[in-house]
Amino acid sequence: MSRLSLPSAARLERQRGVALIVALALIIALAGMALVGARSALLGESVSRNQLDIQVARQAAEAALRDAEKDLMLAPGAAPAGAVCARGDDRPVLNQIARFTSACRRGQCATADWQNTDYAAAATTKVGEPWWPAEQGGQWNNDMSTKPTRTSAAACAAFNGGVPLGVFTGAAAVTGVARQPEYVIEPIRRGESFFFRITARGFGYRSGTEVVMQSYFLVPAL
Repeated sequence: MSRLSLPSAARLERQRGVALIVALALIIALAGMALVGARSALLGESVSRNQLDIQVARQAAEAALRDAEKDLMLAPGAAPAGAVCARGDDRPVLNQIARFTSACRRGQCATADWQNTDYAAAATTKVGEPWWPAEQGGQWNNDMSTKPTRTSAAACAAFNGGVPLGVFTGAAAVTGVARQPEYVIEPIRRGESFFFRITARGFGYRSGTEVVMQSYFLVPAL
């Protein structure tokens, strides 16, 4: 009868070494998979957060567009509940087109060459349209200390630039955003009649998230 030989000590040591290498490789592979999964989850969360912020800014801009329409429709001397400032003799708007100026006083803007301006060159060769960014000649006026707030009407009579939400209409503030949306209004003449271009900008949870929207509004003659 043949006799089975027992593994030598050297062979046992080699087997143990191979098992350790295999186990280590599996651990490294699992760790890599876990790291990739974690990074993918974080990236997905970041993208979702950015999309949510953009949607919040978009909704804020839409609220400002609707607010501007209410502003244009205000009756002379009307003072809606919650409004910080009164339009006074700025309304009815169709009788006060002359109050729309290049300085965008109280959000009422006018640009003589709005049809011909060149966005890319506005900062050096053209007068920018009021709704362009400040560095391109826009007239939003980012110095919020010069504008009325929901607790102060000190600047109502003479502020320039965008109108913060609710200043003239009493519309409720948008909650949670870094900054309240605002709007500017421009009259555009067609023949003997005027319609109005409203430009609104809204902000998300972060001040760096900004959405600009426009609409055109026809005010019926009284």
